[in-house]
Amino acid sequence: MAEHATETMVIAAPAARIWEVLLDFESYPEWARDLKGVSVGPVGEDGRPREVTFRAAAMGRSTSYTLAYEYEEDPLTLRWRLVRGDIMRVLDGSYVLEPVEGEPDRTQVTYHLAVELIVPLPGFVKRRAEGKIVHTALRELRARVEG
Repeated sequence: MAEHATETMVIAAPAARIWEVLLDFESYPEWARDLKGVSVGPVGEDGRPREVTFRAAAMGRSTSYTLAYEYEEDPLTLRWRLVRGDIMRVLDGSYVLEPVEGEPDRTQVTYHLAVELIVPLPGFVKRRAEGKIVHTALRELRARVEG
């Protein structure tokens, strides 16, 4: 059964800027420290990638996984689901961007993640790892956008 983690953070940038960073998959290894490589697969008619393959450091080893993406404009939501992965059965999630009312240069970003590994781990270990993944991803996204 997949474990779920959610975290929200306010980033000092308009939603459009964050959206731009999130859709620039090729640049992820520049700011997401656990990512070692990205390969963009098929692109839709709108020019946006439908599948992206990532190579990452995970649990002391290298892992590879491919995510299929869906895009929603209102609110700005980027959803993904695992197509294939070598150490996980589920790696599904989303970023939801919501402008902060009355503050056009600030955006609330909510990151949802569901993970199920092929190798069973105790629940508390999985929850801790997921929380770290979500927190680190948001912190690194904020650093990229605000930096």
